Amino acid sequence: MSRDGGAGAPGVDPQQLWLTPVQPRRGRKPAYSREAITAAAVTLADTEGLDAVTMRKVAARVGAGVMSLYSYAPDKETLLNLMVDQVSGELPTTTTLTGDWRADLKALAHLQRALMLRHPWLPAALSARRIPGPNTLAFLEHALAALRPTGLDGRAKLEIFAQLTAFVAGHVAHEIAQAAASQSPDRAAAEARYLAAVAADGHHPELAEALSAPGRPLTPEATFTRFLNRLIDGLDTG
Repeated sequence: MSRDGGAGAPGVDPQQLWLTPVQPRRGRKPAYSREAITAAAVTLADTEGLDAVTMRKVAARVGAGVMSLYSYAPDKETLLNLMVDQVSGELPTTTTLTGDWRADLKALAHLQRALMLRHPWLPAALSARRIPGPNTLAFLEHALAALRPTGLDGRAKLEIFAQLTAFVAGHVAHEIAQAAASQSPDRAAAEARYLAAVAADGHHPELAEALSAPGRPLTPEATFTRFLNRLIDGLDTG
């Protein structure tokens, strides 16, 4: 689920990573594979966070020596690319497109959000430039097909997909942080009192007016949908 279709991160050769078969060391057949190593890293990130993903911990999960992993993933940057592409395989790429590109794009964004909520480390992993692997490319292809009715050129469609993915990643990262903060009701109450005091001081009339406006549904799904609609409905394809 790369933010664009360009080249990958420095030090990672895209062809070597995605087009060259893995060549494990000689000897007896290993009891693990690149897919198993990547899956172990994903599970580790899901349960303990991205910072917990180290070659040593991943090796322990698959029952391998650390050095033996390097023929499959020579460094953490390569491993992160493998992880991103593996979870991107959870995104459906054969759903029927309606021809209403805005509706289709919104549906794809909701799929991205659901994926990132299942794997909370993903927004952070996408903050760096990633090399699109086969699963990522399949979803990108599906998104570009959704944008075909716009009549935009290929570069513009890539930019829209990049903008959409960046929005979803940023929103989900904020959503996760807000959920964590809500676990502290005292902090939330203190913030509410502070904003009420600022709004009443006479120096922030615009903020006071905004805070006095009728409330809107604040469920995470409703908030995401509202922001997403503003983004996509406002896209100019002229």
